[in-house]
Amino acid sequence: MSDMHVFFSGIGGTGIGPLALIAKEAGFEVSGSDKQTSQYIDYLRAHGITDIHIGQSSEEIAAAHAAKPIDWFVYSSALPKENPNHPELLFVDQNNIKHSKRDEFLLHVLDEKHLQLVAVAGTHGKTTTTAMAIWLLKELDVPVSYSVGAKIPFGEMGHFDPASQYFVYECDEYDRNMLTFSPHISLITGIDWDHADIYPTREEYYQAFLQFLGQSQQLVVWQDDIDRLRWPPEGSVAVLNPSDTTIAQSKLLGLVNRQNAWEVANAISKMGLSSKSPLELLQLLDNFPGVSRRYEQLTPGLYTDYAHTPPKIRGALQLGTEVAAGRLVVVYEGLHNTRQHFIKEELRTLFTGVKQLYIVPSYLAREDPSLALLSPDDLRGLMTPEIQAVTVASALDDTLEAAIRNHLSEGDLVLCLTAGGGHSLDEWLRARFVPKLP
Repeated sequence: MSDMHVFFSGIGGTGIGPLALIAKEAGFEVSGSDKQTSQYIDYLRAHGITDIHIGQSSEEIAAAHAAKPIDWFVYSSALPKENPNHPELLFVDQNNIKHSKRDEFLLHVLDEKHLQLVAVAGTHGKTTTTAMAIWLLKELDVPVSYSVGAKIPFGEMGHFDPASQYFVYECDEYDRNMLTFSPHISLITGIDWDHADIYPTREEYYQAFLQFLGQSQQLVVWQDDIDRLRWPPEGSVAVLNPSDTTIAQSKLLGLVNRQNAWEVANAISKMGLSSKSPLELLQLLDNFPGVSRRYEQLTPGLYTDYAHTPPKIRGALQLGTEVAAGRLVVVYEGLHNTRQHFIKEELRTLFTGVKQLYIVPSYLAREDPSLALLSPDDLRGLMTPEIQAVTVASALDDTLEAAIRNHLSEGDLVLCLTAGGGHSLDEWLRARFVPKLP
């Protein structure tokens, strides 16, 4: 057991929060802070991480340090971007406290606990694919530690099992996080281009993935991504064909889910962790229970989904259309104003075919202040006349609630694409539509 005191700044985030849970289970003393309370904060407190400060002042971190000296300060990528002179960063600098982003601390845990990394990387599909890998290993009775960026119904968001040899990780490319690691095996879920604030050109984004492929001991990759990167496969690589007819034998809803499951089945088979064939493993995944905020049903007919890049949005729309052809209603909350500028051209036709579209204000974080704030009306104006005709600029208010209830009463499927987190559309939906437990 380590008596190292680790302080997690931004502990309510989906990257930092699970890591804090892992650290606690691995024997570290854990405390943390966030700028606002949220459901994630409540979740962490319910799981034993009670020393959390809301508000991130120098006085609060000084008090935590006085109670027990902080050995390592772990922070989210957003912290220095939002405020290079953040009081917590200034405090740890002035007091010579070791500090790093989450990737460096996770690498320390992997080394200390002798865990082999199973990394899930790509522009889209990471969370669901990571959750599928965790679920399948549990079904196969393989001990597993993991971190996943969403709540799952079959475990915590982050977990350390002392009996495990493997750590399954949703390996994010933001801020070049993934390049810290040299995984035992990497599953590449699909590459497009995202995070223009980190990778100003598509070429730079692709170069980061090419470097990551070179750092991975084994790989499971789609042929599309090999073509996109112009990468000649070398070493221990399983190349998957997205048109493989075997994929259609999966009973999961949504083509993207069926493809994710096929990739996981091939990875587990490649690792030699089961005597079952990839097809048999794929069929096991038919019982996968899903992930919070990935086509998650809040109430009959009303779904919340984290899709926020065009490929993710297309995948969510395909799934919704598969279930409710002609009766798909979408509520769209863009994740970051900066991204809406970045995807303007694709927004033009992205929602073609939906019965009705409601656009609410984008969820703001890590923004470029030089870019004009695109309102719901502005976003509507970017779309084709056909889409504009069925689009309403909206707000999180009683009018939108009444519209959603009306669609549900008419038998429509209402799919809400939402950022999540404090004050998001997702949180608003849960407050308005999810029955409170007595």
